[in-house]
Amino acid sequence: MSQTHENSTATPSRAEQIAELVSGMVNPLRSPILRNPREDGLDYSDVYFPAMDGVRLDGWFIPADSDRLIIANHPIWANRYGFPGHIAPYGDPWAASGNNIEVNFMPDYKHLHDAGYNILAYDLRNFGHSASGGGNAIGNGIREYRDVIGSLRYARSRSDLRHMKIGLLSRCCGMNATMVGLSKHPEEFEGVRAIVAPQPISLSSFYRTILGHMGMPDALPEVAEALRRATSMELKDMDMPQYATAVDIPTLLLQAREDTLTTPSDVQAIFDAIAAEQKELIWIEGTNRRFDGYNYLPNNPKPMLDWFERFMA
Repeated sequence: MSQTHENSTATPSRAEQIAELVSGMVNPLRSPILRNPREDGLDYSDVYFPAMDGVRLDGWFIPADSDRLIIANHPIWANRYGFPGHIAPYGDPWAASGNNIEVNFMPDYKHLHDAGYNILAYDLRNFGHSASGGGNAIGNGIREYRDVIGSLRYARSRSDLRHMKIGLLSRCCGMNATMVGLSKHPEEFEGVRAIVAPQPISLSSFYRTILGHMGMPDALPEVAEALRRATSMELKDMDMPQYATAVDIPTLLLQAREDTLTTPSDVQAIFDAIAAEQKELIWIEGTNRRFDGYNYLPNNPKPMLDWFERFMA
């Protein structure tokens, strides 16, 4: 007896689209580490250390002959190297927005090292070579703050680093985690002199923008419920202005103004909420690709170097 089958390429339902959207943010595919500092002429050693809650974090230490240390935190989807968006399947989810390009942080480390900074770059939990934590779910900073604090504790545990002036290069989720950490445990950040922060983001802003592109601008409550069920986390807790009020360290923010994955108003709200007297916001013009914002400082290091020099000299 012959049997007919429904078309397997049928358009996904609204609920299926929402589930896929949430899954892509909270359980992204781990991307590989394709480059290392030695390829740019930098000596380094592999290091590992515990996060505040004991999750093992893997990283690189790049030494320099100075008393200044930069700790580098990375975005969601990425790792300490960057993001291989130019390679399938890692870049496939970002093709529609034009963000299927490589993000390469190696020039960041080269610029900083040549300017005399030691560097600690590591993978947040659930990314790169670091261990899983929090049920493998990405928290947009509300769980990853434990990793930032772990990196600070690690630096202070080493006899060769504990007396160094510290700056943070905290990108996207890395800056979110920094802000959450400051709001929960400000004492852990004593002695941090400066922060450079490309593209922090509130998750509501991201989802609201993407849902607009998908033709479902009214679906944010459904996304929040799907997120709660998948992760036990609340979407409202992943919005960053509420944590930015704890940032009293001199902070430089950067953001691609026409970023099609968020809105300028979200970054402006984060900036306005930052408590530090010394703060600046640089709008990156001429692109609507978020990942160009991550590549901005590797290609244009002067704002970063000037900011760190201003507060860490």
